[in-house]
Amino acid sequence: MRYAIEIKNLNLYISDRHILKNVSMDIEPNTIHVIMGPSGSGKTTLLRVINRLIDLTPNIKVSGEVYVLGRNVFEIDPYTLRRDIGMVFQVPNPFPHMSIYWNIAIAARLNGVARNKRDLDEVVRWALEKAMLWDEVKDRLNKYPNELSGGQRQRLCLARALAMKPKILLLDEPTANIDPVNARKLEEAIVSLKNDVTIVMVTHSPHQAARVADSVTLIYDGAVVEQGAASRIFLHPSNEFTAKFLRGEI
Repeated sequence: MRYAIEIKNLNLYISDRHILKNVSMDIEPNTIHVIMGPSGSGKTTLLRVINRLIDLTPNIKVSGEVYVLGRNVFEIDPYTLRRDIGMVFQVPNPFPHMSIYWNIAIAARLNGVARNKRDLDEVVRWALEKAMLWDEVKDRLNKYPNELSGGQRQRLCLARALAMKPKILLLDEPTANIDPVNARKLEEAIVSLKNDVTIVMVTHSPHQAARVADSVTLIYDGAVVEQGAASRIFLHPSNEFTAKFLRGEI
């Protein structure tokens, strides 16, 4: 399997609005692929197609092909699909009535990663360490997420997603609502995860994309403007729109 994700001529309509327009992309395993573009370009919608969360939106019409780990996402059960896909949303959403420990352990248990207490303990620690949160919470695992800062809650959500041991990790502007210090910690955690998981990350920040991306797709008004290796796009963009976006003019 050459690509972790393959998208071919994807079109998506919501009622009479054409949201995604002939989108195609190939994402190699164990890389960080950043989808960037101005707000309202269709970036989040594209993530929601990959893990079939778009099914929850009424009046949807989709054409084209989306393959995840070699499987057509429209031909398999979405719950089976999501066993291999973790997702972190823009706004931190830990389970408020579960302890820090069980926010992570429940994901591992439900996905069949760990069942007994010893295995759960190991997964919880592993996930928190990967999210660069272990040292900050190891002495208060039985406390609730409301005692954490917004940035810590977002890293807890990353740890929860990782505890599923997914093969694909989708990140929807994960640093948009947290402070700069936690944002950098989250970025460091993301970069360190490439050996464990393929990452698709949405951002509207070209600076963030430059720090973390191996490859990039720039989307505007639902269509792909430019895509390729991050090093090439940031140094030698071939499209004037891309150049303006990178300069912060759009």
